[in-house]
Amino acid sequence: MTQTPTAHTSAQDQARARISVPAQHPMVTVLGSGDSLLRVIEKAFPAADIHVRGNEISAVGDPAEVALIQRVFDEMMLVLRTGQPMTEDAVERSIAMLKASDNGTSDGPETPAEVLTQNILSSRGRTIRPKTLNQKRYVDAIDKHTIVFGIGPAGTGKTYLAMAKAVQALQSKQVNRIILTRPAVEAGERLGFLPGTLYEKIDPYLRPLYDALHDMLDPDSIPRLMAAGTIEVAPLAYMRGRTLNDAFIILDEAQNTSPEQMKMFLTRLGFDSKIVITGDVTQVDLPGGTKSGLRQVQDILEGVEDVHFSRLSSQDVVRHKLVGRIVDAYEKYDSHEATGKAGAKGSKGK
Repeated sequence: MTQTPTAHTSAQDQARARISVPAQHPMVTVLGSGDSLLRVIEKAFPAADIHVRGNEISAVGDPAEVALIQRVFDEMMLVLRTGQPMTEDAVERSIAMLKASDNGTSDGPETPAEVLTQNILSSRGRTIRPKTLNQKRYVDAIDKHTIVFGIGPAGTGKTYLAMAKAVQALQSKQVNRIILTRPAVEAGERLGFLPGTLYEKIDPYLRPLYDALHDMLDPDSIPRLMAAGTIEVAPLAYMRGRTLNDAFIILDEAQNTSPEQMKMFLTRLGFDSKIVITGDVTQVDLPGGTKSGLRQVQDILEGVEDVHFSRLSSQDVVRHKLVGRIVDAYEKYDSHEATGKAGAKGSKGK
């Protein structure tokens, strides 16, 4: 993409920029079907005037906004050069990252193109990759550390990205097997009332892990890999007494572990293995009074060498946009409730 230097109009102290899109990139890939991508940019910069003529895009407005618009199109072109299409969601996330970088609230040098073009795994015509800056850092941490905790609300890709990294590690022969586990809290005493063998009783609770595997591997190969022990999906209780070597181990729904279960699981780590622990500390299903092992372990292991805590937020939700708003609304409600209870206790003490 070629650009003309940003010109300033003295009358209103506005800037003007012209961005030329190379002929090898059809304008529809830059503007979107029905100009959908262009509308996302216009909505993000309502005070700027953006016009398209042929393969040239012009922007007029506040100098800082015009500079950001130029950077947005630059990042889009970098992504498009890799052959990856741009989506409305990707444009929105790129703008958010650039605005954070511009106002100093970003805490890293990563660019939108670096985040959006980092491929983890390709399977059956689709590629799994991080979609947010925190997701990229989470994935990078899995590469760099032996034990990684992915902590955040529903829909932030904690488990899905960890499983993609596990499959990648298996395919590249970094590990010999994948072990996926969950604490079967919800099943609890009701297991005895479900029909079938213990394996069949546990299976519905572990179904989300199977579903993710089906996205990443040929479904016909999964039964064979499980029969050979290359992939194991089991309740957390099955981990007791074992040492897990040459394995990529994922503990999902870790907020539902007790402190004793968390310690037991962490001490299963063997040679040439990697552990990823995921969970959402706002959705604990443990019986009343039982402390979450995921909450406690943050105080115990924070700062320990080769252990990393990746924290994701509502900004990293990659499901329906409403999910992020729901997460924010619950956090606001919980904060308000906590403040109210603290105030009530204070008034009683007087």
